[in-house]
Amino acid sequence: MSAVAVLGAGSWGTALALLLAENGGVVRLWDRTPGQIAALLATRENKRYLPEHRLPENLHPTVSLSEALTGATFVVVAVPSAAVDDVLERATLASGADIILASKGIDPQTLELPADVALRCAPGHPVIALSGPNLAREVAAGVPTAAVAASDDAEAARRIAERFNRATFRTYVSDDRTGVEVGGAVKNVLAIAGGIADGLGYGDNTKAALMTRGLSEMARLGMALGGKRETFYGLAGVGDLMATAASRLSRNWRVGYGLGQGKCLEEILAELGQVAEGVPTAQAVEKLAVRHDLFLPVCITVAELLDGRLTPREGVARLTENRAAKTE
Repeated sequence: MSAVAVLGAGSWGTALALLLAENGGVVRLWDRTPGQIAALLATRENKRYLPEHRLPENLHPTVSLSEALTGATFVVVAVPSAAVDDVLERATLASGADIILASKGIDPQTLELPADVALRCAPGHPVIALSGPNLAREVAAGVPTAAVAASDDAEAARRIAERFNRATFRTYVSDDRTGVEVGGAVKNVLAIAGGIADGLGYGDNTKAALMTRGLSEMARLGMALGGKRETFYGLAGVGDLMATAASRLSRNWRVGYGLGQGKCLEEILAELGQVAEGVPTAQAVEKLAVRHDLFLPVCITVAELLDGRLTPREGVARLTENRAAKTE
């Protein structure tokens, strides 16, 4: 079985490395932080991000990017979306290696999806987006879930689905890479909205309404960028949204919950200690809404809350204010 490189030893990268190692073959887990790799080598456990899951013998942590990529025909990119550019520009990939993007976000400056970055930085390589309702701790613990591997290269999508497939991680295929990536990015923004509603003490009705209208916004933006409507009603859309907006394991939900409780964003992010992709992605979505003349009130309200233009209560009040009746 071909070697696999997983780039990024945060909670999600570690969970995917564990899953792939359990499926067999050599898996190398790379991170740019020497202290993080040293701790993994010393304890055989990611105590910082994913404690109580021992690394199997065929999973090899390394701080050397070239070592991680040697002979790897599958390269999983699980760094924060803002770092995809830097990592792939530094990477020397094996000829024909598949690039599997597990990073979920939209660059707030360039408005690129991770696949756009990969195609620019590593031309000639198959690019596959992996997404779905996949909370890292549950994946590592073997809690059953499903995901979708999406690429415009049908054979590459099938290869990746087969490599990730296991009894507790059912992997489907799709040809709508753009739709899958937009779903994976926008659900983080909507999870912040869900967390805000919970933090303010609102009920399930409020949250269900927000998420339903937010899902419509996800689809509207995704189709404007070239995605297919049906993608947003599958695993990478509503599936990922349900998990991320409801679970206390979700970083983005925790950001929203803290805001709803009156904490400032800087304090919340410091307590979190990890990247919450919904924060920069909200800025990107607001810019895309302007560029494509889209009505995305839930996402734009989250962007305004995050940069202090609105308070949480003002944001919810604006979204629920009495307006002329509209067709759903």
